[in-house]
Amino acid sequence: MARPTGSVTFLFTDIEGSTRRWEADPDAMRAALTAHDDLLTATIAAHNGWLFKHTGDGMCAAFASPADAIAAAVSAQRDLELPVRMGMATGEAEARGDDYFGLPLNRAARVMSAGHGGQILVAESARADLEGVELLDLGCRHLRDLAEPIRIFQVGAAGLATDFPALKTADPELGNLPAQATSFVGRREEVSTLIELVGRHRMITLTGVGGVGKTRLSLELAGALAEGFPDGVWFIELAPVGDPSAVPDVVATTLGITPQSGVPVAESIAVTLAARRTLLVFDNCEHVLDVAADLIATIVRSTSEVVIVASSREALRIEAEHAWAVPPLDVQAGIASTAVSLFVDRATAARHDFVLDDPADIDAVTEICDRLDGIALAIELAAARMVSMSPAEVRDRLDDRFRLLSGGRRRLEHHQTLRQAVQWSYDLLDDSERSVLERCSVFADGFDLAAAHAVSADAVDEYSLMDDLESLVRKSLILADSTGGRTRFRMLETIRQFGETNLVKAERSAEVHRRHAAYFAAQTEHQWQVWDSPDQLDALAWADEEFANLRAAFRWATDQGDLATATTIAAHVAIIVWPLQWFEPVGWAEEILPGAVAADLAQLPRLYVAASLCLYSGRPDLGVEYAQAAARLEAGAEHDPFEDGWSGVLEALAHLFGGRIERRVEICTELAERDGFARVVGMCGLTWALPAVGRVDEAMAIADETIDVARGFGNPFWIGWALGGYGRAHASTEPVRALEKLREGLRYAAEHRLPFWQANLAQDAAKLEGAHGDVDDALTLFASAIDAFHRAGNVVFLAATLASLAVFLQATGRSDRAAIIYGASTRQASISLVPELSDAIAEMRASLSADDFDRLVAEGAAQPTGQAVIYAQRLIRRTRGELVAGSLV
Repeated sequence: MARPTGSVTFLFTDIEGSTRRWEADPDAMRAALTAHDDLLTATIAAHNGWLFKHTGDGMCAAFASPADAIAAAVSAQRDLELPVRMGMATGEAEARGDDYFGLPLNRAARVMSAGHGGQILVAESARADLEGVELLDLGCRHLRDLAEPIRIFQVGAAGLATDFPALKTADPELGNLPAQATSFVGRREEVSTLIELVGRHRMITLTGVGGVGKTRLSLELAGALAEGFPDGVWFIELAPVGDPSAVPDVVATTLGITPQSGVPVAESIAVTLAARRTLLVFDNCEHVLDVAADLIATIVRSTSEVVIVASSREALRIEAEHAWAVPPLDVQAGIASTAVSLFVDRATAARHDFVLDDPADIDAVTEICDRLDGIALAIELAAARMVSMSPAEVRDRLDDRFRLLSGGRRRLEHHQTLRQAVQWSYDLLDDSERSVLERCSVFADGFDLAAAHAVSADAVDEYSLMDDLESLVRKSLILADSTGGRTRFRMLETIRQFGETNLVKAERSAEVHRRHAAYFAAQTEHQWQVWDSPDQLDALAWADEEFANLRAAFRWATDQGDLATATTIAAHVAIIVWPLQWFEPVGWAEEILPGAVAADLAQLPRLYVAASLCLYSGRPDLGVEYAQAAARLEAGAEHDPFEDGWSGVLEALAHLFGGRIERRVEICTELAERDGFARVVGMCGLTWALPAVGRVDEAMAIADETIDVARGFGNPFWIGWALGGYGRAHASTEPVRALEKLREGLRYAAEHRLPFWQANLAQDAAKLEGAHGDVDDALTLFASAIDAFHRAGNVVFLAATLASLAVFLQATGRSDRAAIIYGASTRQASISLVPELSDAIAEMRASLSADDFDRLVAEGAAQPTGQAVIYAQRLIRRTRGELVAGSLV
């Protein structure tokens, strides 16, 4: 084998701990060394190596190629019994006799010295042109006596050890990742997701509102990734940097980089990092956004193995960036949510005996986390209050959260309090952005562009507003959701309260709230027209989406004495949400009715009609009074009533639930003789009322025509009523046919979002299913109807449904249960809608003794409504269990 020349790969070996071994057992060491020498000599020769020096306990060999040198090292390590460390480097060296001299030898020697027994290390110079060799990058390392750091790799192969202590180098501590004093709670899935993203993107920006947990998440991510970055993980805190131009200097100082003379600092950083495999964490970039973005872009462009994780309240918007919005902590899972877990963890740290086991405390903490929008900082500050407050006391003070969450712990962070966290973002806005943020704080639960424009100053251009909203979204102060072809914006409650506070300070609150109320009053009138058409579903969706805003607009108008605006909202919204079985706006109408009467407002008849819906809350007589008052005003030219027939149909409904069914029939008969809307509701009312007074044939005779008339009118609410009326008309004589129509009605109600009719038709279908269909389906329908009516506060239909359930239970031979349920239904006259009830009562009396019947009925009547509902649902489940067991009579 000729001695290699030119570019030579040098392999240096050394026995680790040889001195200790000689001292412990010289004879054994002598024998082991002989075996070591023989093995290495033979292995080097077998792989075309030139053994040119012995160094006591080691050897130096030269190879014409790095591949031969690595193959020799791997082969020897597999068979050596002594712990031998090996290092190699490649380069041009001077041959002198049987020896070599030059820089490659020094590098090989220093690389070897950095390793441990059993480890094979390779300088980057020996890495070139290697294929099929497993190399683990250990990063750029400072080796003794070498001016510049060199990159070192560890050779891996079957049969070789893989785990070794840290290299013995002259490096300063790699990285500055700060240790965390508190535990990391939740977000394990987020960390896993981000680890995967880092594998695909070299630049990740974590965005989100202040206090949401961006910094802590970036630190946890960096810690999880640290092992993959041999040149260290560096945390660069930018929050204290007041002058953006100082960012490159701060970064250079943190990384220990000395800028090159005459070269921009950013380029010096990029050049130095080019040979490193490192992770840089830039924290809080938002206030130095442009400079930070330029520096990061330069680093990414000039390096191949540097990975950057940045945190900022808005994305940096550079080419390589993958922006990832940090979500608030989960609050939906209640006590099992990550938000509550964080609260408990921090509360326990603040007060060692804190335990969350009391149901009231659990509810309070869950509400705290929900109202704090899952913002980690806010939750931690609230938890710190457990030192001197109870969960309920903290919850009850959240309306003043910026004072409440103003401390409780000592920190050196730039946002020690919730107010500081939000103020930090607010201070970075320009005047136009601040104005938009403040004005949009009047929205109670989201808004769209049109609504935002409505509350803006008259001079604000819609396109300028769009730009400001987009900027606020980027800055994580407003959230945007684009679904169904339209975008809806919303604020976290903490941001909204902050904006509202500043709006008040600027003395613009009254003007903006006036615009808000006026806009939603106008929208209410527009949506009323949509509701009263085949497009009703659109109006229902609007009311659902804007209900909180409608409530806020009504409340502000009422508080300011703007009765006209309040009336417009209350009167129309009460009707619009009737199909949804929401009756809160009925209370609005009743609240302002005295003032509206005193002012004799033009829309007073409409307000009376809306107020008459109180009949569903168990006040049918008052409903009659309101409807009759509306009718008296309708003829006057100075008033603006609803379409002809509204006051009549509401009066008829009120009479029905007051037990005056004959009067209901009279009113509906008169309505049915008119045209348009009056005819539709008159005929629908008759199909429901006639069977209850024994006039089934008449109801059947008009049932088909009623459906045709309702479909021709086009309003889905009245079509649902007509389908239900058909079922009622045919229930006693053609139950199967009636059940089919009720099932059709249930499908129609579900498709057109009519929960009111879903519940009503469910209770009618339940009666027929029990007698002529599937008994299990009947029980399911009874349960859903009872639950729906109870949640809505629709006590008149709840009573009627309980009465129908009593009929069902009696039919199955359960007279004792039927009597109790019947007793619970007796508090409302609406049970007269159940024509089968009188026969069922007679059967109960026949099955039970007079004393037992009276006692059981009294027991049911004494139950509060909520308790009666719980009892009824329990009976339904019990009966279903008996059905499954095959014991149903």
